Amino acid sequence: MRMTDHVIVLIDGVCHLCQGLTRFIIKRDPEGRFRFASQQSDIGQELLLAGGLSPELNNTVIVIEGGTYYTKSAAALRIAKRLPLPWPLFYVFVMVPPFIRNPVYQWVANNRYRWFGKSEECMIPTPEIRRRFL
Repeated sequence: MRMTDHVIVLIDGVCHLCQGLTRFIIKRDPEGRFRFASQQSDIGQELLLAGGLSPELNNTVIVIEGGTYYTKSAAALRIAKRLPLPWPLFYVFVMVPPFIRNPVYQWVANNRYRWFGKSEECMIPTPEIRRRFL
């Protein structure tokens, strides 16, 4: 599988919700189509800059698929679309305009540390999933 076949997910590496999302995806992606990086890591910073995004951006998950960058609710929906059933069924929400979807996404993002907590450092992947991280 070529790297272009992979979907890259950039997460806030200290956010417990984001770490949980990473574990959720890995558990449902036995073929290893998803690759992950912390937005705070060197590779994460390089990918943010390559996509024209601020290196300070950490309030959204970012999905890079086929060279296109997706953020906020569009990123979450792209992830759901690539997971096994029933998760792709949520992709129907792509029909809801972003001006409606994104405020809901942003409300969760703005409260994620309070609701889920955060670490002082990024998640250290276990040896068995280490290959999935950039």
